[in-house]
Amino acid sequence: MRHGLRAGASALIFAMMAGSVPAWADFWSEAGAPFKGVTLHGVTENAPPSTYIRDVLAPEFEKKTGIKVEIETTSWDQMYDKAIKDMEAQTGIYDLVYIEQDIIYAYLQRQFLTDVTQSLKDKPELKAPTFDEAKFTTFANYFKGEKGDLFGVPMEAFIKVYLYRTDLFNDPEIQAAYKAKTGHDLKPATTHEEYTSIADFFTEYGKEKGLDLWGSTAQANTGHPSSWYEYFETVAPTFGVYNWGIDANNNYAATVEHGGRMNSPEAKEALKWWLHLRDIAPPESPSSTWTEVAATFAAGRAAQGFVYGENAAWIASDPERSKVVDHVGVALPPVSPGVMEAAEKGEGYIGYYDGGAFGVPVSSKNRDAALLFLQYIGQDEVQPAWAVAAPRITNTATYSDPGVIAMDKKLAGYYTMLKDDGKLFAGAPPYPFHAQLREATAPIFYDILTGAIGPDEGLDKMAATAEQELTNLGYRK
Repeated sequence: MRHGLRAGASALIFAMMAGSVPAWADFWSEAGAPFKGVTLHGVTENAPPSTYIRDVLAPEFEKKTGIKVEIETTSWDQMYDKAIKDMEAQTGIYDLVYIEQDIIYAYLQRQFLTDVTQSLKDKPELKAPTFDEAKFTTFANYFKGEKGDLFGVPMEAFIKVYLYRTDLFNDPEIQAAYKAKTGHDLKPATTHEEYTSIADFFTEYGKEKGLDLWGSTAQANTGHPSSWYEYFETVAPTFGVYNWGIDANNNYAATVEHGGRMNSPEAKEALKWWLHLRDIAPPESPSSTWTEVAATFAAGRAAQGFVYGENAAWIASDPERSKVVDHVGVALPPVSPGVMEAAEKGEGYIGYYDGGAFGVPVSSKNRDAALLFLQYIGQDEVQPAWAVAAPRITNTATYSDPGVIAMDKKLAGYYTMLKDDGKLFAGAPPYPFHAQLREATAPIFYDILTGAIGPDEGLDKMAATAEQELTNLGYRK
């Protein structure tokens, strides 16, 4: 019934659009006329979805409106540093800022961002007929305030998935060797024990055959937050440790002593499991962030690994950048007993649902023109080509586009997984203290990675430090 209603509604909308093309087609030039010659400045991370905005959507928007958009793509660290300093000082350097899902709560608390929903209500002449907040996937909920107003237009959304080399997993000789060694069939792992067995096998296989091949990736940089995130957002949840092991409903407890789980037996088991994978991963792993992990997998140096979905498209389809084109499989991450069931009930999650939005700082000197650009990139019309170029889906209509369906086949069903199993993943917990807590505990985590402190002792110290920081910030009473 719902599908029938949706099809009927789509036909009606199409008919309405067809009957009003002259007015709709002219909206951008008319709405942009008062701002012709204005230049908007934006800052974002140098990632596929953002470069598409810079190279494709910004020039298109300028042609339609006369408003120039200069998008600065930089490193993850610099993106945050530049945007936050500008918004704190209210200098108005940037009219558009990238808002990662995990930082939105701090931005809202500090009232950095323009309320998109309310602004378009206050100035209906700026409201584009082709922009509809209802068209976004549920990922948009992460960028809404307490009243349900949108403070950022989602521009990327992806899950961190388990990638594996189909050419290796389907090789009869390798399958036979794995069966002889382990007694099990070679297939994507569903448990941590299976994943470890596969990783150990391929690392040994690579050595025996003289190949540049290892059993797993590891985002294990010893001085960059990417390793901290891999543990807390990718690994720990698969062992049933959620929200960084902090219980917000129990006075923000982090230690087991006070009811938290940051240093729980499950957390320690998760960390030791991951450290073992790091030890048998490619030698560049201790210096790898999310960028280098994607490059490692694309170079064919790992049989399997955990890779952010934004990189899946080019790894699977771009022969100029990837040596494993047409040899990439996609699976859900391995989990401990009970974790998948908890995720299906909405009582837990199995991994990270990442992504971001573009927002307009309240300090922007060109807020109205910037609101037009946000609507432009949020239309259904621009989504399919964007999703093919960079595997991100933020609008529900994108899934049914023929080009996206074709790319889904090349990506071994990644878009289908995002649509059907995205509910099993979750974004970062709604902590306004996100950055402060990460910075307080990350140095200890790096000491664990370098061996300066043991994993058990290190997690104990991290949990205690987390509670102290939360006390200092006024969250823990």
